[in-house]
Amino acid sequence: MATEEVKFQPKDYKSDQYVRWCPGCGDHAVLNCLHKAMAEVGVAPHNMAVISGIGCSSRLPYYMNTYGFHTIHGRGAAIATGVKTARPDLNVWLITGDGDCLAIGGNHFIHAVRRNVDINIVLFNNKIYGLTKGQYSPTSDRGFVSKSSPYGTVEDPFVPAELALGARGNFFARAIDVDLKNTTEILAASARHKGTSVTEVLVNCVIFNDAIHKGIVDKEYRAERTIFLRHGEKMLFGKDNQKGIVLEGLKLKAVTVGEDGYTIDDVLVHDAHEKDNTLHMMLAMMGDDMPVALGVIRDVDAPTYDEAVHQQIEEVQAKKPIRKLHDLLMSGEVWEIK
Repeated sequence: MATEEVKFQPKDYKSDQYVRWCPGCGDHAVLNCLHKAMAEVGVAPHNMAVISGIGCSSRLPYYMNTYGFHTIHGRGAAIATGVKTARPDLNVWLITGDGDCLAIGGNHFIHAVRRNVDINIVLFNNKIYGLTKGQYSPTSDRGFVSKSSPYGTVEDPFVPAELALGARGNFFARAIDVDLKNTTEILAASARHKGTSVTEVLVNCVIFNDAIHKGIVDKEYRAERTIFLRHGEKMLFGKDNQKGIVLEGLKLKAVTVGEDGYTIDDVLVHDAHEKDNTLHMMLAMMGDDMPVALGVIRDVDAPTYDEAVHQQIEEVQAKKPIRKLHDLLMSGEVWEIK
């Protein structure tokens, strides 16, 4: 007798816990999108584990009706790696922030990406330490004034995309907290990717860094200052999609189609599946006089760490019949200690 396929709803992933984020915090929107994305993908709540480190965003596991583990500062990636390696059947998520992930957790982050462990990393980037009340973070811009930099920071920030792709990452996406439809689409794509996926979400901290992303996320600016990339589609942006991205020499350039001799044929087509990450890096690093790239920028298949570990174990076990201590003691392979 055929069993009926279970259809999950976003509410199936919601816990009964009161959400303790500040009213207006961008984290609320990301949580909502994750609930919707998981219902779309159809992973059963009991087959999902949500891991986090320390920070405002790291409270998210409490709000998921799944397995969860609120761990210690910066070590979420290491624990998520262990969970996925021990239980490869689980859909594992790491929820982290720009401080938790890129400062104390930076080394764990780049090695999880390098190993290509099949985990989904959601990096909430509000360019501030919110939980500890407003210190500058590894993604804060040079000159940023905060409680720990009263005269402005004197260092350049990390760009999460540059770290992820520099660590040989195979999936990188970027979303904004105020665009729920596209953020849900991106998180669903992250869940379907096999290997480490990194999704940076630009979120607002209404208390300590309000409107930090205003220049690109507000509706009056968004069409001109961002570009949403989709695999196989032309790289177009602007209010009427009248602008596009072209490659001139070794640099990307934003142009207006129909002006200065540029036609629609000159506009690049996004290929998220290209193994060479050169163009992906260029797109992810756009800013200033170029639109900020959103959407799935890179999505490439590659062998995963957890599968390779289990395959290796099976191969070794096939060559060595001894599995347990009892088997070893009864095998006749004994030794004496004098």
